[in-house]
Amino acid sequence: MKNKNSKPVKEESLDPRDWSELRKLGNVMVNDMVNFLQTIREQPVWTKPPQSVKNTFKTPLPHLPMRFDEVYDEFKQNILPYYLGNIHPRYWSWVMGTGTPQSMLAEMLAAGMNCNVGIGDQAPMYVDQQVIDWCKQMMTFPADSSGALVSSASVANLNALIVARNSVSSSIRSSGINEQKKMFIYASTETHSCIQKAAEIMGIGSEGVRKVKVNDRYEMDTVHLQELIEEDKKEGNIPFCVVANVGTVNTGAIDPLDKIFWICCKENLWMHVDGAFGALLKLLPEYEDQLDCLEFADSIAFDLHKWMSVPYEAGVVLVKDADAHRKTFALQPDYISNNERGIAAGPELTSNFGFELSRNFKALKVWMSLKEHGIEKFERLIKQNVTQAKYLTALVQQNEELELTAPTSTNIVCFRFRPKKNELDLDKLNKEILMRLQESGIAAPSYTRLNGNYCMRVANVNHRTITNDFDVLVNEVIKIGNQVVKEEEVTADC
Repeated sequence: MKNKNSKPVKEESLDPRDWSELRKLGNVMVNDMVNFLQTIREQPVWTKPPQSVKNTFKTPLPHLPMRFDEVYDEFKQNILPYYLGNIHPRYWSWVMGTGTPQSMLAEMLAAGMNCNVGIGDQAPMYVDQQVIDWCKQMMTFPADSSGALVSSASVANLNALIVARNSVSSSIRSSGINEQKKMFIYASTETHSCIQKAAEIMGIGSEGVRKVKVNDRYEMDTVHLQELIEEDKKEGNIPFCVVANVGTVNTGAIDPLDKIFWICCKENLWMHVDGAFGALLKLLPEYEDQLDCLEFADSIAFDLHKWMSVPYEAGVVLVKDADAHRKTFALQPDYISNNERGIAAGPELTSNFGFELSRNFKALKVWMSLKEHGIEKFERLIKQNVTQAKYLTALVQQNEELELTAPTSTNIVCFRFRPKKNELDLDKLNKEILMRLQESGIAAPSYTRLNGNYCMRVANVNHRTITNDFDVLVNEVIKIGNQVVKEEEVTADC
């Protein structure tokens, strides 16, 4: 019954008062971003945000509303010009994908639907399933294996390693890890740091990751692997998983999968493949021999936001034993159990294969991109990047002032500027070259240390890169390098 003395409450919504204004501004936003991407080659790769811009992000929490077009103006002025650079054709830092204009629009569609792809008889759940099925086909994994779309290969690795750990004992979920025996993961010294983080999160600890030596091509030494396993077994500990790299983060090396698979079979260990970017080399006939045993792995982690050029974020984990995957994560209280009809019917909960219950519709951008381009185009683009890496390698080897610091196995090229003067500090020199190269906005490789030496590192997963971009890179490295050397000579003479 309504209280006669109560005043009517003014109810509100976050929808716009004038939908036509939003439609008009939305058109402007789309056109601005399409123009931005269309002309990206004309922009610097990276521009350092000035202090005045940084200061704008230190203002207090807004209490009063602001017009949305004014908010957008702030975005254009203070955010858009100061992007990281990975959408630019000459960006090769870390291993960052480029994205596409079409997938940008797919993200808008997914955000508009705002689906929680965790439960329900809804089309996005079936799209999610189809994308996972497509990923299985890319890796030639069995149709009855399981998988999940996650934020990144780091999370995908964690997901798989938890399944591997729990496969040791059915009581781990209830009673935890038996502290009387140490559990060990084996991974090469070139393995990504996320494996150590995963071990720490899982309660195994960083000491539970045994570092296996690598050869001169930065591939896992399987003789040393076998020695470590035997040593740990003699001490009464529990070896349970080997992480094989397909595309190491430093050099793009591929571990010997056939030998690792044989050892895992002999020792009854879980074989996991960290293929963050390199797993997609499975699509190329040139890597058939090296990746012949990839489909024999118990689990694989890889990213779609790298070589598939899907906007961040989109990672995948595949697990061959779907039941083991399910037993590791499934937990269905009454409020999220499937019903036989109604909204709660439909596919199995995605949370049965991972920690997350709430998940965005990240499958849509993958689904639309694969529909639009077809997998064969991605095969050609991956091959194109590998061919370009070989071209850069040849440029380095042909120039007396440059030195290749690791073999080029895939799409990563590591090199440094090495002038004839031997008394120079090459680490300091190359670091200065890299920073000036980035600050100039001309190109953006990243860096690493190999055998203790600082070097520049080009990781090419960029669909916008053309061969000539590497001519520009090499010429600028030599130009800046000689300039730095001259400056040091002048300083020394003063």
